[in-house]
Amino acid sequence: MTFLGLTAEMLARLQFAFTVSFHFLFPAFSIGTASFLAVLNGLWLWKRDEAYLKLFEYWKTIFAITFGMGVVSGIVMSYQFGTNWARFSDKAGAVIGPLMGYEVLTAFFLEAGFLGIALFGRKRVGDTMHMVAVVAVAVGTLISATWITSANSWMHTPAGFSIDAAGSFVPEDWWAIVFNPSFPYRMTHTVLAAFLTTAFAVGGVGAWHLLHNEENRQSRIMFSMAMWMAAIVTPIQIFVGDQHGLNTLEHQPAKIAAMEGHFETHENGAPLILFGIPDDEAEVTRYALEIPKLGSLILTHDLNGRVQGLKDWPRQDRPPALMPFITFRVMVGIGFLMLALGIWSLYARAKGSLYSNRALLRSALIMGPSGFVAVLAGWYTTEVGRQPYTIYGLLRTSDSLSPVSAPAVGTSLLAFIAVYFIVFGTGTFYLLKLMRRVPELTEDHELDRGPTRAAGTTPGPAQDDPMGGENVH
Repeated sequence: MTFLGLTAEMLARLQFAFTVSFHFLFPAFSIGTASFLAVLNGLWLWKRDEAYLKLFEYWKTIFAITFGMGVVSGIVMSYQFGTNWARFSDKAGAVIGPLMGYEVLTAFFLEAGFLGIALFGRKRVGDTMHMVAVVAVAVGTLISATWITSANSWMHTPAGFSIDAAGSFVPEDWWAIVFNPSFPYRMTHTVLAAFLTTAFAVGGVGAWHLLHNEENRQSRIMFSMAMWMAAIVTPIQIFVGDQHGLNTLEHQPAKIAAMEGHFETHENGAPLILFGIPDDEAEVTRYALEIPKLGSLILTHDLNGRVQGLKDWPRQDRPPALMPFITFRVMVGIGFLMLALGIWSLYARAKGSLYSNRALLRSALIMGPSGFVAVLAGWYTTEVGRQPYTIYGLLRTSDSLSPVSAPAVGTSLLAFIAVYFIVFGTGTFYLLKLMRRVPELTEDHELDRGPTRAAGTTPGPAQDDPMGGENVH
């Protein structure tokens, strides 16, 4: 049975891809924003410069909304392990379940415990304890990323397990499970991507306000900090991405073949295919624009290095090539645009025109959403490239599906689409509205508005306090 011509498996994959895409955008932003807030708060405590305090207040509202939407979208996504992917949960639950449980016990409890203090508690607990809370929230987001990335990495490069008579994965070595072969590369790449996503979003907001008033000091500070991140972190990310690619070549060579658009094995040097259209049926990349030998140089660091093609694997064991091929180029292309903008900002900074170069500011504004596009492109590359497996080489996607019908999954997918676009569309619109507000020193912040006394309390006339203070009703 199908729904709109799609099988239950394809619909379940689309549903998970749709929900995880929305979810991934918010943590990618909140991880970087939490660290950005910690830096701003630290600079305020160090310099006692009011501009840093007001920037903290400005961005904490945006962080709070982003954090909330990330939590809600994550909860919805996790339910699908029971609804659409029950067989995967049954087979791999002994490994995946504890990893996700550790994320809740360590990271989420830490974030939830200190979030209120970080957002509302400065005047109640004092600067020192407030700084501890802000750092705790930032550390919590990084711990959360650690556990989730570990679980995902294990699905790509499983280690530290055995398989029992029922075909279930049984933990044997938790150190090997957590620190599986792709985890260090994936974790570093993911966290740096979150930092860059936030940096370019902050830079875009700063550029927007500088285009309207280049004298606004808060806008100058956020734009300057964002451009430093672009100039320093982007080349590090490109290097880490290269190392991650080498790790993938070692453990998932079929994914690399799909990403590079190679169907034939190249024994004496593979070309780098810049553009083309992979055709899985014909087993060829059409309209390929190639640079001879450069593919082998990048992948093996040897001009004549051997690179396998997809034809080395049976058709049923190959990932589809078109999407990884395209999304990988989108991710890499954005990465080099980020690098170019970072270098341009250094030149403008040296010339004293960082805040007045309108071409640079417009480019930064255009690049504001680029981090979100890049993280989604990278996610699609790695997840589609893992197919046809949920646990690479061991558990197929078709064997992970719950016994559900296509109409049931299709109906719930349509419901998700409708609700997500309404709820998260509204939330995103409100975030953009907040970002358009000028970060003035005198501005009133959303999270600072609220009742100043308990409900039902009627204020009486002010009276003198014999002890020398105000009489508060």
